[in-house]
Amino acid sequence: MKTKDMTLVAVMTALICVAGPLSISIGPIPLSLASFAVYLAGAVLGAKRGPLAVAIYLLIGLVGVPVFSGFSGGFQKLIGVTGGYLAGYLPCALITGLGVKPGQTEAGPRWKLPAFMALGTAALYIIGTAWFVIQTKNPLGAALGMCVIPFLPGDAVKIVAASLLAWPVRKAIYRA
Repeated sequence: MKTKDMTLVAVMTALICVAGPLSISIGPIPLSLASFAVYLAGAVLGAKRGPLAVAIYLLIGLVGVPVFSGFSGGFQKLIGVTGGYLAGYLPCALITGLGVKPGQTEAGPRWKLPAFMALGTAALYIIGTAWFVIQTKNPLGAALGMCVIPFLPGDAVKIVAASLLAWPVRKAIYRA
């Protein structure tokens, strides 16, 4: 990996670490800016380096640095009720990253990147909600009502914002 690539991964990891703790408790699953940063990591870094930035973020939190929601960290957070959503950031970044080509600086079809972000969000919800159901023994319908439905409008806004921001950032980073 080139120095530029390592630097970009480090910067995106730092962005996720800064955004992750910024959260609002609205139930068992907090509303966090981490997903916005994960969308950007996937969209800016692509399908290989975006998930790497997320993996480093998760490792930083795993060792106890307070980078998760509510300024928390540690192994207990990853195995707790929100752990599935944290793990779901990996496929979210991967799937989002599949919506861009390496070095691509022009948007192409306007629907493509937001569609990949939405697919990544679906993977995030599936993994996170399944883990939540296992951990809490709540029925799926109740879990969807607590962990997915309240987050749909906010995630839609984050997807639009990340989609709009990704292209100028990619253009600045990947220009010759």
